[in-house]
Amino acid sequence: MLELNQLVMDFSGFRAVNGCSFKVDEGTITALIGPNGAGKTTLFNMIAGALKPTSGTITFQGGDITGLPSNELFSKGLVRTFQIPHEFHRLTALENLMMVAPNQPGEALLSNWLSWGRVKAVEKDVEAKAEETLEFLGLTQVAHERAGNLSGGQKKLLELGRTMMTDAKLVLLDEPAAGVNRTLLRKLEEKIEILNKERGYTFILIEHDMEMIEKLCDPVVCMAEGRVLIEGSFQTVRSDPQVLEAYLGETVGAEA
Repeated sequence: MLELNQLVMDFSGFRAVNGCSFKVDEGTITALIGPNGAGKTTLFNMIAGALKPTSGTITFQGGDITGLPSNELFSKGLVRTFQIPHEFHRLTALENLMMVAPNQPGEALLSNWLSWGRVKAVEKDVEAKAEETLEFLGLTQVAHERAGNLSGGQKKLLELGRTMMTDAKLVLLDEPAAGVNRTLLRKLEEKIEILNKERGYTFILIEHDMEMIEKLCDPVVCMAEGRVLIEGSFQTVRSDPQVLEAYLGETVGAEA
């Protein structure tokens, strides 16, 4: 589904990503791990269209998307969430979901005058889908609560719900476990797993919570200093000396 080929990202002489290459197969949940500063978020930003790579290519479903802006990627079914949720904090949880649905005729001014019946019908369908999404996520009780008043875990679930309101094929999750209590985290894991296994979503997630990665992800890609160190199963990656060295900052087995 996604192929990264020798991606490089330079910032004023600093190379944040240095020849990064790997593939993401359709129907998988791929974890992207590594110490802080490894280049994970920069890589996400290139895939999601927020940054144009200095060099290298990104292919999505067989087409070159290198450097395409986020709005064009959204229309192709590639969407992302953020470590710090970007909700419309003054709108309700329900309204946040309704805002995201694509191709709404009410977004065109003339349609509201000339095709108000169609606009109303589509809006009703979007509202119904948003209500179903809130029910799936277990957020029905906060449907009419301002999104800014939700807890950190509820906001992460709402972010996931916003991807469900689109025609998403590949979803980039940026540290979904960050700031989420253990109870809501288990619920978030459950919903990601259902979306993957039952609804065909493909995920890439940046994460530091190893318990979550072990439960959900295969394969795991580990980055350090802008490069891919190793790719494989969780057990393979976790026990690799290069990975341990990158995280611990010392050579495994070295004398004290």
